Amino acid sequence: MRSENQLKIGCHLSSAKGFYAMGQDAIKINANTFQFFTRNPRGSRAKELDLEDVQQLLNLMTENGMERILAHSPYTLNPCSSEPKKWSFALETMKDDLERMEYLPGNFYNFHPGNHVGQGVEAGIKQVISLLNLVLTTKQSTMVLLETMSGKGTEVGSKFEELYQIMEGVEQSDKLGICLDTCHVFDAGYDIVNDLNGVLQEFDRIIGLDKLYAIHLNDSKNEISSHKDRHETIGNGKIGMEAILNILTHPKLSDLPFYLETPNDLAGHKAEIELIRAALNSGRN
Repeated sequence: MRSENQLKIGCHLSSAKGFYAMGQDAIKINANTFQFFTRNPRGSRAKELDLEDVQQLLNLMTENGMERILAHSPYTLNPCSSEPKKWSFALETMKDDLERMEYLPGNFYNFHPGNHVGQGVEAGIKQVISLLNLVLTTKQSTMVLLETMSGKGTEVGSKFEELYQIMEGVEQSDKLGICLDTCHVFDAGYDIVNDLNGVLQEFDRIIGLDKLYAIHLNDSKNEISSHKDRHETIGNGKIGMEAILNILTHPKLSDLPFYLETPNDLAGHKAEIELIRAALNSGRN
């Protein structure tokens, strides 16, 4: 049986105020983990690390029993790109991000596999593999997570088979896992509303559930197989509250950390977390 107190949940927080401030914001909204961008999500620059600020966050996490946090790469990073300049940018950005993450040891780093932009899925996958083989090391403590995608445009990673291909080609595969985005997989055509067990069985058969480390918990504005990638607040989309609760309480998922990426401000995320905790406490546990 699962109580709301065992829930590992947080949301995406702004890193503009610093690491310690993010930790404080998480505690204010009754979250026990959080996600943040490593740098400007639409740009390239990363702020210089304030090591005192980092240490304050680490102390806060220890004092409050916070779960592993998740760093998100910028949207501008495209590991699939066939253009040398863009691919090199992705390589250097991820390498720098992972070096910086070692000041926050033992946490997660999430990235989008990218867009093949017309060169084809297989070529895009090879580009991602090449990049990961250059940046992943035996000594790193960070678990790098491939995010499941919706299949919008030329996105790679909307099919479990594509993610498996990437993982199979990476030498340091023990440093690589999956972050499942509920909006993305639904929009990609996986019926987590009516056949969650079937979807998880397929994931386990192709990739292995032992490779699933985190979940982006989002509702979807669009119907299944829409390939649109438009997140909705919890319970107000086409996935719906019942399916969200099924995901949260599923025995193969319930021990994982959940990160909200819904279109909400801090107060809105607080309300969503309260809604979820109340629903779990009312008999869904």
